[in-house]
Amino acid sequence: MDRLSGEIGFCRCSREALVASACAHLGEEPALSGTKGSGTIFFGGCTLKCVYCQNYQISQGRLEPEWEIDYRGLAERMIYLQDGLGCHNINLVSPSHFAPQILMALVCAVPMGLQVPLVYNTNGYDSLATLRALDGIVDVYLPDIRYASDTWARKFSQGADYVPVARGAISEMYRQVGNLVTDDDGTARRGLIVRLLVLPNDVGGCEDSLRWLAEDVSRDVTVSVMSQYFPCHRAARVPLLSRKIYGAEYARVVHSLERLGLQNGWIQEIGSAESYVPDFKREGHPFGKTV
Repeated sequence: MDRLSGEIGFCRCSREALVASACAHLGEEPALSGTKGSGTIFFGGCTLKCVYCQNYQISQGRLEPEWEIDYRGLAERMIYLQDGLGCHNINLVSPSHFAPQILMALVCAVPMGLQVPLVYNTNGYDSLATLRALDGIVDVYLPDIRYASDTWARKFSQGADYVPVARGAISEMYRQVGNLVTDDDGTARRGLIVRLLVLPNDVGGCEDSLRWLAEDVSRDVTVSVMSQYFPCHRAARVPLLSRKIYGAEYARVVHSLERLGLQNGWIQEIGSAESYVPDFKREGHPFGKTV
């Protein structure tokens, strides 16, 4: 597809970036939200079509004409989040299909005074060519790792070859930025945080993904295990995905962290989108104390 000529790709976007909202978000991981919030920019469209997407209104719903923004306008949003709202970082949500526009915006934003870390908040379905173009520009990578099975990835997210693509992308992200580094206040400055959304009926294959992270990336990698799944969008019509997760399902994933020696990151209360638990509630366990 020639998006420069106005043709529409899989992401349903063409030439200009689409920004649905820009705000200070206090519900991200503690190292990102800090005390003043993460400066989130939510882009319209997406490179996947998850049947359970919690942001389906902006990722798969109607793309509003007023969301269209040129690179100068995007740069101004970044500066507003930094200077106007005092956010700790610029958090680009679903940015992959707008990587060129983001780079152009940064060319404007840096001379305007942009200096907070740049967070690349992605579903993990990223091309290596795009990521290599971002080497030295992105400070914090925040990818999902959705599946350990290409079959389920195709069926529920229309993601062909998802597992090798996502694992290759995460490996490249880790090569670029390494383990999470925070400042004296515990706010992220650089590094990789991998999000793992626990899906019902082990559709995501969480333990396989965690084993891959531990063995092929690093046992020091920071992992955020999320319990917030609920059957929104079209998931209520999919038997395997038509309910919230059970406490026992989430507990099995948490126990996998311990068995595999993954010690850095966060877990959540069951059913909470924003309540991050600082440890395993087990004396002496280091998980949650990212350094």
